[in-house]
Amino acid sequence: MRYRVLIDQDEDGMFIAECPSLPGCISQGKTRREALENIQDAIRGYIESLKKHNEPIPPPIEEEIVEVVI
Repeated sequence: MRYRVLIDQDEDGMFIAECPSLPGCISQGKTRREALENIQDAIRGYIESLKKHNEPIPPPIEEEIVEVVI
């Protein structure tokens, strides 16, 4: 499954990763790579919790990237 993840760096230099499709699913790391690994774990845990409570799982994204030349 693929989910969109947004990554920002905070004022202390930590990388914050958030999955907008899964409300409240946020993680962080000292590096961008660490934040990505941590959010993957958070997404797995989030989905496992949804399954355990028989709640619907948001569908994975389908996304295209378009290059625009100006």
